[in-house]
Amino acid sequence: MGKNKPVVIGIAGGSGSGKTSVTKAIFEHFRGHSILMLEQDYYYKDQSHLPFEERLQTNYDHPLAFDNDLLIAHIKQLLKYEAIEKPVYDYKLHTRSAETIHVEPKDVVILEGILVLEDKRLRDLMDIKLFVDTDADIRILRRMQRDIQDRGRTLESVIDQYINVVRPMHNQFIEPSKRYADIIIPEGGQNHVAIDIMVTKIATILEETVVL
Repeated sequence: MGKNKPVVIGIAGGSGSGKTSVTKAIFEHFRGHSILMLEQDYYYKDQSHLPFEERLQTNYDHPLAFDNDLLIAHIKQLLKYEAIEKPVYDYKLHTRSAETIHVEPKDVVILEGILVLEDKRLRDLMDIKLFVDTDADIRILRRMQRDIQDRGRTLESVIDQYINVVRPMHNQFIEPSKRYADIIIPEGGQNHVAIDIMVTKIATILEETVVL
């Protein structure tokens, strides 16, 4: 038996902020322990009922793009030490895949995503709320590098998307959610001091899961 309920840590931040690096650094430190990662990106809404042309217009940086109802239901299951079937999103078809990923419950759940602090219902399930805060110029350069190298996008399309979608959504929804964070981590994965502090805190939590 572990604790009465797992500990949920939310890690938010803008696209290219380094939140994924922070999440992975924490997770890697505890690999083999009772810890799991839950990415909000897996919980984009099923769009199979929409024509493909409509799906192409999806704004993936808007809160309404996410199926938070399912995400919340899954976190509540994990809090009761019940396994979940995590959805998979097909970015080529712009809808949810038929496959799922079986996830066993753990003592620590790390929930990572650009808008995990935006929804009060999600925040209310978290024990620790982090926001990775990185300057806009660094974030856009990282996004350019990723989208051009890894996703085969043109420079023009990345800039167009940033100006028309990413930046306004960041200013409207992501940046304001920073106020709900318990801890703000500047410069993401490069901030080894902040990561060490979180590792120490989680280590303490994990020690407390041992029932005497």
